Amino acid sequence: MSGPAYPRVASFKTAAAFRTHLRALGLALDLDEGIETGARSPLAQPFQVGDVRVGNRFCILPMEGWDGTSEGAPSDLTRRRWRHFGLSGAKLIWGGEAVAVRQDGRANPNQLLLTPANVRAIADLRERLVSVHRERFGSNADGDLYVGLQLTHSGRYARPGPSHAAAPLAAYAHPILDRRFPAGVRVLTDEELDRLIEDFAAAAMLASDAGFAFVDVKQCHGYLGHELLSARDRPGRYGGSLENRTRFLRSIVDAVRSVAPRMSIAVRLSVFDTVPFRKDPDGLGEPEPVPADYHAAFGLLGGHMQRALDEAREVIALLERLGVRWISVTAGSPYYNPHVQRPALFPPSDGYLPPEDPLIGVARQIDATARLKADFPSMVFVGCAYSYLQEWLPQVAQRAVRVGMTDFVGLGRMVLAYPDLPADLLAGRPLQRKRICRTFSDCTTGPRLGLVSGCYPLDDFYKSHPHAVRLKKMKEGS
Repeated sequence: MSGPAYPRVASFKTAAAFRTHLRALGLALDLDEGIETGARSPLAQPFQVGDVRVGNRFCILPMEGWDGTSEGAPSDLTRRRWRHFGLSGAKLIWGGEAVAVRQDGRANPNQLLLTPANVRAIADLRERLVSVHRERFGSNADGDLYVGLQLTHSGRYARPGPSHAAAPLAAYAHPILDRRFPAGVRVLTDEELDRLIEDFAAAAMLASDAGFAFVDVKQCHGYLGHELLSARDRPGRYGGSLENRTRFLRSIVDAVRSVAPRMSIAVRLSVFDTVPFRKDPDGLGEPEPVPADYHAAFGLLGGHMQRALDEAREVIALLERLGVRWISVTAGSPYYNPHVQRPALFPPSDGYLPPEDPLIGVARQIDATARLKADFPSMVFVGCAYSYLQEWLPQVAQRAVRVGMTDFVGLGRMVLAYPDLPADLLAGRPLQRKRICRTFSDCTTGPRLGLVSGCYPLDDFYKSHPHAVRLKKMKEGS
């Protein structure tokens, strides 16, 4: 596939040149001229809310692992990744991993699964992370380290069996997405959702036993919790009105507090969405045709961000009333509009070429976070989409925190390639350019092809992994 030749971020050698390109795209996104280091850096400032103190403004975002055991326990590869989280220097670990609350909710047959049989091994992940953090940053370094676990059910995108076959459990009949599942989609009943709430609560109790400080109730990326937020056409107690569409989320919060009262709760939320995209004849992403009254989305972006965020504001206001203060902002879904959710120059094997300069997608998500932070100053926000900024990540992130556009800067795929970027930046060391994520998307392509998670282009460990050869052959044959 070959599409529009968007300039590579690495081609901009000065802040002025990069800013000129941003303005040519019509973006208000801005950056600081230089990088502050040490205690003066906005990114090094501790953050305190209530009794929680977080030592700096970097956050490791939860990623979906494909390298656990078939029973849902961590493998050596999973432990290696969590060790890197501890070495990163980031003080907020937002889940580290998307962990399913029951078998039929696993997005792949090697995703972690939080059960009584696996809880000790998952607790060990956290303990190893804390231990290496102390070893690198000092014996008391974990005093301002805040580590949680993301709880999820993959819903429509569940693939729990060894065959990797789709086994979708949907929130409602979707007018576009259902066509992508030739074998059909089953919609969960109200009674099944009631039982699933109990499963989330049971998993939260296990997470508490494992020593995690908080759980993230996942409401993003097209998975079940997110899809329920747009279930306007679903009958019954979980569809129709916003009160009904948030019932699942509200009930999980109440249930978690009932069984694990000391456990804090956070939410990762796709705050806006678009119609599903597809690949056009040239491989470029294009929106699926939808009727004028299309409403199968939560926070549909029709060109005006302020209006698109109205639904997210209602949900965040609800969470604020419930005493849930920690929000990780994201958007859309990697399954039906990946350029919105995860801006990249190179698509995964099952994706499409970006229909816009990926910097537009970066700016869109940073802007959404800034608007919500302005509207809810007492809430704690983690921003995302920073990895595509590459060499300019420090200057953009520093400015965003300095002027109050976000409280934390979230890093996902960047820490697969360059886990200690936060530590290098905060210590004033030059960035290691050869380790900076270039959004080649192999960390997505590999798992989508049934291979283990990892950065095959830049991590020497994965370069020499047996799956690297298989990945290369699969890509050449695609």
